[in-house]
Amino acid sequence: MHEMSIALAVIGQVEEAAGRAGDITAVREVRLQVGELAGVVPEALSFCFELACAGTVLEGAELVTDFVPGRARCAPCAHEWAVGMPPLLSCPRCDGGSTDLLSGRELQIVAVRWEDGRTPAPTREPIPEER
Repeated sequence: MHEMSIALAVIGQVEEAAGRAGDITAVREVRLQVGELAGVVPEALSFCFELACAGTVLEGAELVTDFVPGRARCAPCAHEWAVGMPPLLSCPRCDGGSTDLLSGRELQIVAVRWEDGRTPAPTREPIPEER
């Protein structure tokens, strides 16, 4: 199951970023883009992520996966289409075999939400005047 190695890599990258940011007390959410053609089962990745976060600054963090559909473009006729699963890589318009994969292979961290140990400065709201 390569989802565990992906989860460990994500956790390592987030821990490294948290270390550079300094004073991070907890990671609350990690958002990933996962392409349709990346070969990742999101449910398996979530399960592995939860297990691998135990004992780290990410313990209890939510993993949010944003699905990215596969899209391709035919080089000869410039037609674009949804690749789907199983992937259709020849052009449905001209049957051309020279295609460019535009999206669907993504597997990247796009956002992390964490807390730091600093006390936030109080906001100064104007007090409404009584009438």
